[in-house]
Amino acid sequence: MVMWNPWHGCHKISPGCAHCYVYRRDESVGLDSSLVHKTSAFGLPLQVKRDGSYKLPPRSLVWTCFTSDFLVEEADSWREEAWQMMRQRSDCRFFFITKRPARLAECLPSDWGAGYPNVMISCTVEDQQRAEERIPVFRQIPAAWKGLACEPLLGPLELMPHLGPWLNQIAAGGESGPGARTCDYEWIVALREQCVRAGVAFSYHQTGARLRKDGRVYYIPRRLQHSQSAKAGIDWSPKGAHLAAEDAFFTQQTLFEGEEEQEKERYE
Repeated sequence: MVMWNPWHGCHKISPGCAHCYVYRRDESVGLDSSLVHKTSAFGLPLQVKRDGSYKLPPRSLVWTCFTSDFLVEEADSWREEAWQMMRQRSDCRFFFITKRPARLAECLPSDWGAGYPNVMISCTVEDQQRAEERIPVFRQIPAAWKGLACEPLLGPLELMPHLGPWLNQIAAGGESGPGARTCDYEWIVALREQCVRAGVAFSYHQTGARLRKDGRVYYIPRRLQHSQSAKAGIDWSPKGAHLAAEDAFFTQQTLFEGEEEQEKERYE
């Protein structure tokens, strides 16, 4: 798994952004996360070593733009080049999550067609209102792989009217960090049941810091939130289904809330 942040900074646009880990980390070092800028890692996919081989090896899964939103407005002048780097590196898979699916159609490259085969896109739906606003738009955009990120999950979701063969996976999890809002395990289980009924793969990504189960709220340390969700054993996929990044996608990696290893990583 490789991180590629071609630009850094974003704007909070919905309840799921309230406790953004990027804002939290930037504030700790006196940076303003609302100022979007291109980073020195912009050209990473095409960077080569002395022997001429790519620094990103073939078959890399590249988690893209996790300190911003790939569709943020300030990046409009840089995005075309980023798309073309993804196209050129067709031997790698690029994955990004967006809270701005309404901008996707206008931000696609001219040669997108049915979608670049190596680009995977997920849309965040943290509550029912965001689901109703975002999913109908996201569903209409052509892409080779689509997912929904119900994280941080802020309430119960009824997604059955939206689920179908167009969707590859739903990932769900609670919120981490200071002031984390409580996630109810019943919401997670209900989402899984909807996925099973609709034949859509499901992943319980992390518990979050505050998990309500059987009426009791548990505080779960950050280092245990992934392992505890894995112990629940409720991940599911249709028989014979092929996940485009099954070797690494939505496994117990450190991404959405930023683990200690990533706290040490700088973005510029």
